[in-house]
Amino acid sequence: MDQLEQVAPEAVITRIEASRRGAPGGAIAFDGDGTLWSGDVGEEFFFAVVERGDFRAPALAALAREAREFGIDDAGSGAALARRLYDAYAAGAYPEERICEVITWACAGWSSAEVFAIARAVCADLPRRLHGELAPVLAWAKDHGVDVFLVSASPREVVDVGADVVGIPRARVVAATARYEGDVMIADAVRPIPYGPGKVQNLRALLGDRPLYAAFGDNTFDVAMLGAATVPVAVRPKPRLLERAREVPGLVQIAPR
Repeated sequence: MDQLEQVAPEAVITRIEASRRGAPGGAIAFDGDGTLWSGDVGEEFFFAVVERGDFRAPALAALAREAREFGIDDAGSGAALARRLYDAYAAGAYPEERICEVITWACAGWSSAEVFAIARAVCADLPRRLHGELAPVLAWAKDHGVDVFLVSASPREVVDVGADVVGIPRARVVAATARYEGDVMIADAVRPIPYGPGKVQNLRALLGDRPLYAAFGDNTFDVAMLGAATVPVAVRPKPRLLERAREVPGLVQIAPR
């Protein structure tokens, strides 16, 4: 599919209101990167860590294991290994969901305070990157007491900071989550991460059986979440989402601003 029907934010709200009238008590869900804001804060976070080069022993060992499992050269520094894994992903030789997990625990050995310091730096310019066409939808939800969830495969720390910028409570953030021992990150992530079908599984763990009035996404890994909503909405859709648009009946694009 080359294009989707474009509808104004007000028309999207009208559709959500109709869904809400038939099933009170529900919520709406947004992807983060490329949907609520431009760019990918998860990848930006990762490359900030790579640039810093402070890969500690637990992360270095896990990166080497990842490389060996996929036949990738495991020699060199943590930064070199991290770049090599990312390059393999970009070349289609390393799974996208797996690189999301690597990004999630890349700071293994760091304290949560150190991780959040990088997250805040990455999100410093996020206010100017918010997609304006979604502001009316977010305002409507706030005015009508409709819960808003942010569902992202980026690391929880950076998504939490992004949620603060948007005004979504951290308690309603679903994100890729590294495990910690005490206050120190370890090289492991809670599975499944919210990627593809994992987005719906993780969202439902918080939402329960409440209705999902609408879901908003921009890429192919949002298809499952879009398909789970009564009103599926594409936001500045990427070509890979357009290629799968027929899998999501009723999918429309909110008109960009």
